[in-house]
Amino acid sequence: MMINDPLGDMLTRIRNAQLRGRTSVTTPASSLRARVLKVLQAEGFIRGYSETTTDGGKAEFQIELKYYDGEPVIREIQRVSKPGRRVYASVRNIPRVADGLGVSILSTPKGVMPDHEARAQNVGGEVLCRVF
Repeated sequence: MMINDPLGDMLTRIRNAQLRGRTSVTTPASSLRARVLKVLQAEGFIRGYSETTTDGGKAEFQIELKYYDGEPVIREIQRVSKPGRRVYASVRNIPRVADGLGVSILSTPKGVMPDHEARAQNVGGEVLCRVF
């Protein structure tokens, strides 16, 4: 199956799994997905993730979702920069999510990082997604 937006597919899988109350979800593995999952885990939005292989030899990520009092920790997860419309931000224009309660995840020349770290390192880049 051909996926045009792998990151958007992963975010949709997370969103759908949380709507169904699932504790985990699987998604095909890629390096960009791994870097975004690392940021989500560091910011406390997911419990963790591990890489597994299917019977066909394809690599997958098993993502452990996080809940608090029966409600998902991720209230909103949204793709910002899409394949048809890329969104870039300079260090002065990096968007804040819910007055700093949420996180914008950026792909910068120094790697994939949350918005507060990009401001601290004085670097801008492509706004991949926002999580609250």
